[in-house]
Amino acid sequence: LEGVGKTFPGVVALSDVSLSIARGETHIVLGENGAGKSTLMSILYGFYQADSGEIRVGGKPVSITTSNDAIALGIGMVHQHFMLVDNFTVLENVILGAENDALLKSSIAKARSELERLE
Repeated sequence: LEGVGKTFPGVVALSDVSLSIARGETHIVLGENGAGKSTLMSILYGFYQADSGEIRVGGKPVSITTSNDAIALGIGMVHQHFMLVDNFTVLENVILGAENDALLKSSIAKARSELERLE
């Protein structure tokens, strides 16, 4: 993300925000209430559209208008409401809610096998 901005009536939620994440990294977005965390992640995941700035994946500008767009680009998000489900590993959280996705079925089995091997 580079130079991302988002306003709502009477509120500047984000102003010139940039964030770089390398392929395969897992991050947590942490901050005070009202800092713009949810707005930023909602833009990255296609729930909101930025008023300014650019999103690039693999160095190429992309348009993310739905969560399906984000998923197709390899972007996943685990929402902040941690009390809705049991404690899970990072992998289990990433695939939460997508277990029946045809693109993920074989990857899930491979990932679990690899994690078991590493433990």
